[in-house]
Amino acid sequence: MKFSCEKNLLVSAISVASRTVAMKSAIPALEGIYIRAGVKVMLSGYNLETGITVGVDAEIRETGEAIFPARLFFDIVRKLPDDTVEVSVDENFKVSIRGGISSFSITAMSAEDYPELPDVESEKGIPVPQRELREMISGTIFSASENMARPIHTGCLFEIADESVTVVAVDGYRLALRRYIPEQPLERTVKFVAPAAALKEVEKILTDSDDDCTFYLGTKHILFTIGEATLVCRILEGEFLDWRRVLPENNPIKLAANVSAITDSIERVSLVISEKLKSPVRCTFGDQTADFRTISTIGTAHDVCQIAGDGKDLEIGFNCRYLLDALRAVPDGECMLELSNGLSPIVLTPCDDTRRYSYMVLPVRLKAGE
Repeated sequence: MKFSCEKNLLVSAISVASRTVAMKSAIPALEGIYIRAGVKVMLSGYNLETGITVGVDAEIRETGEAIFPARLFFDIVRKLPDDTVEVSVDENFKVSIRGGISSFSITAMSAEDYPELPDVESEKGIPVPQRELREMISGTIFSASENMARPIHTGCLFEIADESVTVVAVDGYRLALRRYIPEQPLERTVKFVAPAAALKEVEKILTDSDDDCTFYLGTKHILFTIGEATLVCRILEGEFLDWRRVLPENNPIKLAANVSAITDSIERVSLVISEKLKSPVRCTFGDQTADFRTISTIGTAHDVCQIAGDGKDLEIGFNCRYLLDALRAVPDGECMLELSNGLSPIVLTPCDDTRRYSYMVLPVRLKAGE
């Protein structure tokens, strides 16, 4: 194998493909990055759960394939001068890497034992602008469960209908929902659950452009195509929570709040709460004001924020971090706080009727002195 390409393109491709290289594996080949020179140079990382492949334009002098030590190869290429990089591999898997006046010789492995990435056969893909998909993932993934007792909830549910793409994540204490309305009907009605770990990698590859990311649904895997990169991961099996049944509607108390102002207030009172001392934030929603208090062995804190509406002096407690996570995910400057009573969840929704997002946080029972 012998090829040459621009250094910056190769560095970027190694960086992306390396994200799914296995840290430790019973198959040694999976601990390296798979490189194949054909029409293009294709770089792959695969950990048997998620695989990423990136294509790089290059001048191919000899085709071939080999497994490179991922970290070492990345460090070498990254430190080379900003010029063309020449890579060659001989029949004994000795690798020569040249750039400018610098040269390196390292050892690769045969690609014979490298498992094939799952093949996803799908007639029609589902296009979503990269910026929209990135916002949907970042705006929900923090609510995905980390409890492997219910593996299905360690992922995000995608519901695709003609008129919308909805992403939902739950962990038993909160729910996050984001929705994208395409300009043209998608002509598909499907749903699947993708692992949160894989979606974190998708999010890193996505850009803020309006270029499409297209995903293809197979029987057991989902394939995301993003520019020159593809990511394939397994679909989680099981029954996802019926979120429509648990997300309350027609809450009697609706309050409009400035997201930045209420976030700042809660952040201030959270300063006397540590990870070890998970004291709740006590919220009292009055007429045009929201009162926040925290009490812990560290100290006490109190803050007041202006809101629009009458909360009828409703007193309710929340896990501070969960409430802040929801507020920070709100994409608007203002949102509605929807409440019912002290034992029912709070729901953050848009001030308009679009229902582009919903963030639900369950309350915690307040004890005397908290």
